[in-house]
Amino acid sequence: MISPMSHIDPKAQLGSNVHVDPFTMIHGDVTIGENTWIGSNVTIYPGARIGKNCRIFPGAVIAGVPQDLKFQGEESTVVIGDNTTIRECVTISRGTVDKQTTVIGSHCLLMAYVHVAHDCVIGSNVIIANSVQIAGHVSIDDWAIIGGSSAVHQFVKIGMHAMISGGSLVRKDVPPFTKAAREPLSYAGVNSLGLRRRGFSSETISHIQEVYRYLFLNSLNNSRALEEIEINLPATKERDEILNFIRSSERGVMKGYIN
Repeated sequence: MISPMSHIDPKAQLGSNVHVDPFTMIHGDVTIGENTWIGSNVTIYPGARIGKNCRIFPGAVIAGVPQDLKFQGEESTVVIGDNTTIRECVTISRGTVDKQTTVIGSHCLLMAYVHVAHDCVIGSNVIIANSVQIAGHVSIDDWAIIGGSSAVHQFVKIGMHAMISGGSLVRKDVPPFTKAAREPLSYAGVNSLGLRRRGFSSETISHIQEVYRYLFLNSLNNSRALEEIEINLPATKERDEILNFIRSSERGVMKGYIN
């Protein structure tokens, strides 16, 4: 059902059974997948590519022009996967010449008042709590959780299955499988509860904890810790995910454990 009190540009492409509530504006060069629900007072600008079975709540603004002074009006997109929920007053900016797109994966939940800036790439099954502000060029991998009212600095990377405490200032990269808290943001252990909920075995969790003992608890610099891990710990996909993340970090990794 599409309310006659909404405006849908004739060039917008809506799949079957899309529901649009009153007072919503959908511009041209927009595609929306089947069974998606869009609430009242939503604005969807050109370049939006929205998947199937999504829910977009009142006041959200999708594919707005980037808040970047370098933006010159180039064509770009916002891509949102299937089964993702965008709650009230979320804003998602489209990409710039850097990546030309901003990506939100499938099965994500973006709670009220979240802002996702230009050229961010967010994986699937990610939860971003209320009022989180994410600057441009941020990368967030699958299954990460970011607590409410946190602020994420531009170009930061957040690894898969990481959990960040509410109210955090995220200035450095957060490695996969970890919990991050305190100010300045620091390693607060492995996200064991989250990993168990997602089917990780106790043996795998213990192996991840051993990797982080070398990185954060043994008073080794990162280069030496990585060498010791490769020598002393068996290769697993979790170990290699951590090593590759640390080696590819450009902003540096958050601090180790603080008593």
